[in-house]
Amino acid sequence: MIHAASALHIGGARTALFNWLFARANGGQFLLRIEDTDKARSTDENQQAILDGLTWLGLDWDGEPVSQAANAARHAEVAHQMLAEGTAYKCFSTPEEIEAFREKAREAKTSTLFRSPWRDVPEAEHPDAPFVVRLKAPREGTTTLDDAVQGAVTWSNDQLDDMVLLRSDGTPVYMLAVVVDDHDMGVTHVIRGDDHLANAFRQNLIYEAMGWTKPVLAHIPLIFGPDGKKLSKRHGATGAAEYQAMGYPAAGMRNYLTRLGWSHGDAEFFTDTQAQEWFDLAGIGKSPARFDFKKLENICGQHIAAAEDAALLQEIRNYLKATGQLDLTEGQRDGLLASMPHLKERAKTLPELIDKAYFILADRPLVPDEKAASQLTDVSRGILTELTPHLQTATWDRNTLEETVAAVAAAHDTKLGKLAGPLRAALAGRSVSPSVFDMMLVLGRDETIARIKDAST
Repeated sequence: MIHAASALHIGGARTALFNWLFARANGGQFLLRIEDTDKARSTDENQQAILDGLTWLGLDWDGEPVSQAANAARHAEVAHQMLAEGTAYKCFSTPEEIEAFREKAREAKTSTLFRSPWRDVPEAEHPDAPFVVRLKAPREGTTTLDDAVQGAVTWSNDQLDDMVLLRSDGTPVYMLAVVVDDHDMGVTHVIRGDDHLANAFRQNLIYEAMGWTKPVLAHIPLIFGPDGKKLSKRHGATGAAEYQAMGYPAAGMRNYLTRLGWSHGDAEFFTDTQAQEWFDLAGIGKSPARFDFKKLENICGQHIAAAEDAALLQEIRNYLKATGQLDLTEGQRDGLLASMPHLKERAKTLPELIDKAYFILADRPLVPDEKAASQLTDVSRGILTELTPHLQTATWDRNTLEETVAAVAAAHDTKLGKLAGPLRAALAGRSVSPSVFDMMLVLGRDETIARIKDAST
């Protein structure tokens, strides 16, 4: 269940991922509820950003997304049922009275937990005035909840407030809404951040008051930055959309985020199928996981290398669209697909892969960058000019091309590696590119010779 007050945070993305994996691993359903009770912040733009983030990550949900705000009448119905059954009460204390109580408590250095004087006042003595509906929390003893990650967690009941269920205007609060929705949607397992652990004790009171079956709770540690503090903007990108814009492949993000706080033996790199087969709550650690960009890049590089060429091409097109860039032409798509086996090794992000593909994406005549241009001297241009007729008659396979280029280099008392620089500049316009022979095979005879001629003049 995701708050719609902001775009999808990377921590929320991991929480959604854990829920998705657990549902898929156990033949259950992954339900999506947009918690949009805060209408001032739950904009259509934020809600769409959440859906886009989940879609990019490949977290497909079952059924239609549920709007929490749309169920407000049902939430209020439950509050009134609790009121009728005596597990909740009407509180007529004004905001000013509550603040005066807390100010007095602060001065006396006692608990500022508000204790309403209306908790046990009979209905006949109620004034004709606005009121909120509060839950009757226990005042003594302790409550212990069994958490699938944290284990048994105990809370002192005197630290539980009589939380508000309905505001004075009759609208339900989030704490009530989330419990009612979980019950009505048949939610059996709730996996969420451990910053919600305290809320679990308050929500537990609603389950008990209504006599409802409680879901299994699993509160997972938060994600920390490299400095051991809660992940925030100071550590870099925090939103799922930012990682998409940086060109990390979705499969790599899923792998890395799954491994961030969960483990299956020593496995670091794994597929979605393996993750769904292996995932269990017992593998989630109790300590916060630290976000490591180097590990993320390493995992993403492995997924790029292992990806099917056609799937990788589609992901590149999705990346270009998401970042507002032009789509590839049909010719560029064909060339990119043909060159993919030579590109995807050692690329850690989609922009890196695209940069390596410059030789196939750029139009002639190529304009070499500064480093590449420095390779095209009068001497090297002369050698490239002499190479051209040999390439026109050579059999177009890798061994023959290597032998042909090596022979021309030797005729000029130089090594193949020395000629590779000018040849790379001619074919790619870059000093870093795939192997010159891989490029020649992808470009074909005519385009290869045309580019060498361009660079030789």
